[in-house]
Amino acid sequence: MRLNVLFSGLLAIFMAFAMTDQSNAESFQTAGIGEGVDVTIARGGGGGFWGGNTTRRTVRYETNYAPGTIVVSTEERKLYLVQDNGRAISYSVGVGRPGFQWGGNMRISRKAEWPGWTPPPAMRRRQPYLPAFVPGGINNPLGARALYLGSSMYRIHGTIEAQTIGTAVSSGCIRMMNKDVEDLYERVPVGTRVVVQR
Repeated sequence: MRLNVLFSGLLAIFMAFAMTDQSNAESFQTAGIGEGVDVTIARGGGGGFWGGNTTRRTVRYETNYAPGTIVVSTEERKLYLVQDNGRAISYSVGVGRPGFQWGGNMRISRKAEWPGWTPPPAMRRRQPYLPAFVPGGINNPLGARALYLGSSMYRIHGTIEAQTIGTAVSSGCIRMMNKDVEDLYERVPVGTRVVVQR
């Protein structure tokens, strides 16, 4: 009898949380970078899909690049912000899928909070269901912040698909957890050197 009462109580608590989670979420057809996968994202700042978590940590990192340089290792799927004394701040990232990977030197040319997204023409040809423009906000594939790289179409940006961090699925942009890109955004100015290693 006591076990039945205990089980019923636990089941009621679980159902209450499940209903709360469902009421605070919405289904969203991701507009582009993730090939239009249906996902459910939590509204607001906690953990889960919206990227309330962080992968940031300070690591040993021996390099000849000057402090303040961003180094993206496509192979490791890591972004390093070089610090003094042989250290770097490390973040996990998502990178370009096969056929969309690239390498080279860039500079951050612009920074934007809650950026709007205009899918490039080549992407819209591959994925004709994409809208011409997605305004900035919680449903935007660029997430909370974007760091634009030179005059290219590439960016370091947040994501609404947190499960893609650590994978190679983008069309060439570097994806970060939203909390991570917010942190990086505050640490680097326009003009910062970005080195992408293949």
